[in-house]
Amino acid sequence: MCISSRGRGILKTLYICHYKLQMEKSRKEKIKEKLTYKYRFVVLNEDTFEERFSFKLNRLNAFVFGGIFSFLLIVCTILLIALTPLKEYIQGYSSTELQKEASNLVYKVDSLNRALTVNDMYIENIQQVLKGEIKRVTFNKDSVFKQFQIEEINFAPSAVDSAFREEVEQLDRFSVFQQARKNPDIVFTSPIKGEITQNYDDQEKHFAIDIAVAADSPVKAVADGTVIFNGFTADTGYVIIIEHGQGFISVYKHNSTIYKEQAELVKTGEVIASAGSTGAFSTGAHLHFELWNDGYPVNPANYINFE
Repeated sequence: MCISSRGRGILKTLYICHYKLQMEKSRKEKIKEKLTYKYRFVVLNEDTFEERFSFKLNRLNAFVFGGIFSFLLIVCTILLIALTPLKEYIQGYSSTELQKEASNLVYKVDSLNRALTVNDMYIENIQQVLKGEIKRVTFNKDSVFKQFQIEEINFAPSAVDSAFREEVEQLDRFSVFQQARKNPDIVFTSPIKGEITQNYDDQEKHFAIDIAVAADSPVKAVADGTVIFNGFTADTGYVIIIEHGQGFISVYKHNSTIYKEQAELVKTGEVIASAGSTGAFSTGAHLHFELWNDGYPVNPANYINFE
């Protein structure tokens, strides 16, 4: 049979393609065979050659098990770092203690800023007082009670009002300086032991009791409370004011030294200051003691035994 040259070329091409397909198929089968070829892993006793255990394994299983093991190892490592303090050793992470400390520092900085602002306002006011830029305000002698006089308004009482006032005065009720409750739940103690040189007198606007003592005698809190003011004034010297329960406030003036700070808690009988003779209104070492209730001065002798 005669085959033309063109036919021989076609046959040659078909033969080459068939050969390549066979080679490709053979290569895939070889790869598959390598992956699925089973190996037997045996553990023997070296002395007796006794078989301890064995199992069959191929390359495909090894790849699968290795991949699963690697994945689980990575996941466990991530969880171990994320859920334990080990993450603190990674750059960019901080410990819980450092975060708490940073938060506390932020709060402290905020508090210090507020305190600094208040201090600046206080210094500015003091500078204005020293420079004479603030007009002097007249207060009642030795008292924080103020009187405001308004001249533009006519306070002349009517006939009916005068009669009503006379009736009230006769009944001794509704005084401007009415006394507080006679039986408060608070038990007051004497702030200091000494000689009373001037009693409470609302007619002379002396809303306090003056007690003469030796210089630097300890001044004690008359009841539990909170310090709401401590400072120095030109007229009354070193002053400390304590707020108690049921609307009571105690005031201690002309001290030589104050031992308590504002907002500090004090107990009954706790030393809060030393008696002295500071301030322009003081004529000697003594304690000027005031007791207020609901914004009104009351006679301390009604609540405290000074003997």
